[in-house]
Amino acid sequence: MIEVVWFKRDLRVEDHAALCAARGRVLCLHVIEPAFWRGEDASPRQWRFARAALADLRARLAALGLPLVVRVGEAVEVLADLHARHGIAALHSHEETGNLWTYARDRAVGRFCRAHGIPWREQPQPGVIRRLADRDHWAARVAAQMDAPPLAPPRGLIPCTEEPEGEIPEEPCAWNPADGLARPQPAGRAAALGLLESFLAGRGSEYRRGMSSPLTAGRVCSRLSPHLAFGSLSLREAVRRVREGLAALEAMEARARPIPPGAAQSLLSRLHWRAHFMQKLESEPALEIRAAHPAAEAARRPTAPDDARLRAWAEGRTGWPFLDACMRALIAEGWITFRMRAMLQAVASHHLALDWRASGLVLARRFTDYEPGIHWPQVQMQSAATGINAPRLYNPIKQGLDHDPEGRFIARWIPELAPLPPVLRHMPWKGEPGLYPPPLLDAAEAARAARARLAAQRAAPGFEAAARAVFARHGSRQRRLHEDDPMARRAREAARAARARRQLRLDL
Repeated sequence: MIEVVWFKRDLRVEDHAALCAARGRVLCLHVIEPAFWRGEDASPRQWRFARAALADLRARLAALGLPLVVRVGEAVEVLADLHARHGIAALHSHEETGNLWTYARDRAVGRFCRAHGIPWREQPQPGVIRRLADRDHWAARVAAQMDAPPLAPPRGLIPCTEEPEGEIPEEPCAWNPADGLARPQPAGRAAALGLLESFLAGRGSEYRRGMSSPLTAGRVCSRLSPHLAFGSLSLREAVRRVREGLAALEAMEARARPIPPGAAQSLLSRLHWRAHFMQKLESEPALEIRAAHPAAEAARRPTAPDDARLRAWAEGRTGWPFLDACMRALIAEGWITFRMRAMLQAVASHHLALDWRASGLVLARRFTDYEPGIHWPQVQMQSAATGINAPRLYNPIKQGLDHDPEGRFIARWIPELAPLPPVLRHMPWKGEPGLYPPPLLDAAEAARAARARLAAQRAAPGFEAAARAVFARHGSRQRRLHEDDPMARRAREAARAARARRQLRLDL
């Protein structure tokens, strides 16, 4: 008999509760599932990162004396074969907050285990609570998870050596491996830890100021997202290391600090919000395909995959240079900063009136760090489909002027516009109309039409009551309904308190 540790999106040996729970003869398993990789939201760039992380995991398990057995096929069939030949005494894995495909796969694995009397011991992923009754105590429970020390890699496990390891294939299924990725981000545990340390050592010094602009974000942001998505690093490990770094920064003299404490605090905040959004999909998996608010769902109109506007947007051919440059950068690099992700999705949903599911699938495939639990709630938020967030209509021209005032980012990704003066790089139709395709439509008029659609939707009877139900299920308890920026509210409250203290000193 053997105990199987099933590695999914947790490709590490550190802080791995499932590996630590295994006893007896242990077989470490990863199943490459072609049906998953043929899904609408999967892409070669994601596989390329996962493949490198798998190779790294194999080396790290080998250092513990444990082979990593890799099989290609359906999970239930692979487990059935192992059970028939060895007998599975227990199956260990982490809970997975994935897409609907993985949700259905896990239900099938559960049925298999029950039918064969195999206990399946699923361990929670730090930051996500399965079967959460309500959001009221979620933050406290997650804080307790984060306060617990990360688990050390187990020692002395007895490996099952009868199974050949199996090769990690070049491709998981028959597909076109070229998807435009020119500069992949390095994968593996060492790369993840290196990013974390370099952020704290100085790379994050301009984090707050530079995180929004595509000119600076690639350098100053943590860039941990794909490592967290594929599990080379656990969320708890990241939180703990940033907390340690923050404590060290606060103990230093200000002039000796490599980064300001506020940068570490901001990164901690974003790690917290990562868990917050993961919990949304964990609590309601259908958010991948259905709008959170019933009025937004009723208003949806499907967008065909060959829709001309969808294709122009997806290929960076909208005629709005800054938006097109962002899409082209994303195609080439597999990553772009959050503010630009929000703009891309919002323009697709509001200005171009595309169904959020269609544009969301395009972005899912483009993101190396695609994490369903973050992606689909964010897609809905930027598309005003939640009913609990204020609609965000990003003007693609203004965003460019704000975050790329000299047009340097535009010139990099749309070189034919580089000879123009900076302002005309953002609006080439005002200078040389034939140099670049004109915008698909007038941005101001499209925004007015979108606001009118949203206003009519929100004025409908029952909208507010339904929004309150959505908020009760998914809303952060750090804010109130329709309040989108709790940090701004806390900053205003702190400013008022500071003014009050100054007034008190004057009175004395």
